[in-house]
Amino acid sequence: MKALAASIVALALTMLAAPAMAYVVVVTTSIPMTSLSDEGQLTTAVSSAVDDVLANAIGFTPTVVTLEGVRILGDRIHLLLIVADADGEKSIEGLVPDEEQPADPAPPDGATNRLTL
Repeated sequence: MKALAASIVALALTMLAAPAMAYVVVVTTSIPMTSLSDEGQLTTAVSSAVDDVLANAIGFTPTVVTLEGVRILGDRIHLLLIVADADGEKSIEGLVPDEEQPADPAPPDGATNRLTL
């Protein structure tokens, strides 16, 4: 009888709990390399690709967009993006404690690790 009562209480608590809504999406997009001849065109193409993802592939209002990786395969540049809303951003920050986050390696020739769109 105690087990039945405990099960009913557990079921009631589970039904009353509302899940937190957080959105975190990993998106891969690509741009053609053939039309890029200088850094300005690359910046414009990447910005356009990110804007396209945000306008057409994401169904929520993001608060953070992170460029996590870039790969060149054939004649295309593939971009790996992480897009999150405010609650998703908190979830991402909670995944790795600050003291365990690896430091960004210094990029070659004074380039920066940050992408400004």
